[in-house]
Amino acid sequence: MTLEDLVREFAENVTAQTNAISRGEAGLEDTYGDRYIAAFKELRSRGDTGRDALAVLLKHPNPDVRTTAAAFLLRHRTAEARTVLEEAALGQGLVAFEAQQALKRWEEGTWALDPE
Repeated sequence: MTLEDLVREFAENVTAQTNAISRGEAGLEDTYGDRYIAAFKELRSRGDTGRDALAVLLKHPNPDVRTTAAAFLLRHRTAEARTVLEEAALGQGLVAFEAQQALKRWEEGTWALDPE
C-alpha cells in the first residue's frame, strides 16, 4: 500500500468507527479500530516519512479524524498535535473527551501510542 492509501485507510476507519459507536455496533466498532491502528502501525514502520504522511489529517474536516491523528502524532508533531487536541478538548461529547484524555496522558508521561 502507498502512504496515501494508508492515510486514507486510517481516516476511513476512524470515521466508520465513530459511526458504529453512534449506532451501538460494538463488534464493528472494534473492527474499525483495529483497522486504523493497523494502518498507523504500517505508517510507523516507514519511519518519520509515514508519520509525516499521517500529519495531513491534522487538518481533516472530520473532528474525529483530526483528533485521532493528533493523538497518534503527539510525539512526532507535538506542537501541531497539541493545538488540535486543545481545540477539540474545548468541545462537547466523545471527541472532546478523547482529546482531554490524550492530553492528560501526555502531560502525565503515560502516553504511549507511538513510542520511540
